[in-house]
Amino acid sequence: MLSKFQRLAHGLDRLSELSGRAVAWVVVLMALVVGYDVAMRYLFSIGSVALQELEWHLFALIFLLGAAYTLKQGGHVRVEVLYQHFSPRAQAWADLFGTIFFLLPFCLLIIISSWPFVFNAFQYAEGSPDPGGLPYRFLLKSAIPLGFSLLVLQGFAHIIRCILFLLGKEKGTA
Repeated sequence: MLSKFQRLAHGLDRLSELSGRAVAWVVVLMALVVGYDVAMRYLFSIGSVALQELEWHLFALIFLLGAAYTLKQGGHVRVEVLYQHFSPRAQAWADLFGTIFFLLPFCLLIIISSWPFVFNAFQYAEGSPDPGGLPYRFLLKSAIPLGFSLLVLQGFAHIIRCILFLLGKEKGTA
């Protein structure tokens, strides 16, 4: 039977899996948009500001909404040269320390500092300043606190897994 903490970590993992699946489709969409844009530009000399903006909007969504899934999969940044030589227990301690003292404070800083930025964008219904650009830029900006909030939630799941591993109640921390 799973403990409450294991169920919580599992639920947070499922949320990251869902965001990862959504991001996978955004990657496919971005590849199609970039392919279309390149073909139109180089074959027919037709360019579009809106299409170029859509490309970087999609890239931003991939980065922001895919970070939690990347953490869940163990693809986050760490000093592998040292980490790979640690015992599993030392790796769990390193992950726990790094998540509590680096990941969570950084994410909270971004979430808190992005609120005025996002609020102003919504307040003015910010769109592209470029002629022919995309409207509704404020929606894209709201992905900043959303993406980092998802990362915080996955960070909590990671902390739970590390603690359970260190207590001998779970096999792995990744």
